[in-house]
Amino acid sequence: MTYRRALIVGAGPGFSASLARRFAREGIAVALAARQTAKLAELCAQTGATAHACDAADPAQVAALFTALEAAGAPDLVVYNASGRVRGPIAELDPAEVQRALQVSAYGAFLVAQQAARRMLPARHGAIVLTGATAGVKGFALSAPFAMGKFALRGLAQSLARELAPQGIHVLHVVIDGGIRADHRPDPADAPDSMLAPDAIADTTWHTLAQHRSAWSWEIEVRPWVERF
Repeated sequence: MTYRRALIVGAGPGFSASLARRFAREGIAVALAARQTAKLAELCAQTGATAHACDAADPAQVAALFTALEAAGAPDLVVYNASGRVRGPIAELDPAEVQRALQVSAYGAFLVAQQAARRMLPARHGAIVLTGATAGVKGFALSAPFAMGKFALRGLAQSLARELAPQGIHVLHVVIDGGIRADHRPDPADAPDSMLAPDAIADTTWHTLAQHRSAWSWEIEVRPWVERF
């Protein structure tokens, strides 16, 4: 399957940056979207990507983003990597903060997937990737809003896959089951490779997107070799 233009919503360092670099190496033109675009300058320089300001939970901004991208051609590979996280005891959580977290984790994913599908369906070609987490299959204490959002995201992915796969659109939910390695969060010296390397997650995601349509996966899990499940 050949992809020409990719859009990553919720772009930043880590997994989405690794995806952008991988897509660029495959010859795919990359667009990056985030609420704050200044942080994307270095990644854009590395990959030739364009940066676009967008609040993924705002329907008007998401629609405007896709309309703007159509000038160069609508993306046929769309990744949703935004999420909202609020932690705390259930009795003490701020309802407004919880609402915002759910809007980012789940509602924003719906908005982006809807705009992507509208453009992919006429060509019967494309891929939509939703970034999940351990919290989407196992809710932890003090993390109800994150679990709610990620459970909803997984349900969205499964529903989209059943609707869109028969129409030529590959929907993929990537369950990232573990902590992602970063400059500020390296592997402990006594536990090498105990965190997920973002480049490795990107490689696995790309390999899945390259699947033949006779054997598509709608969901994959990635976890460090020492992670229990």
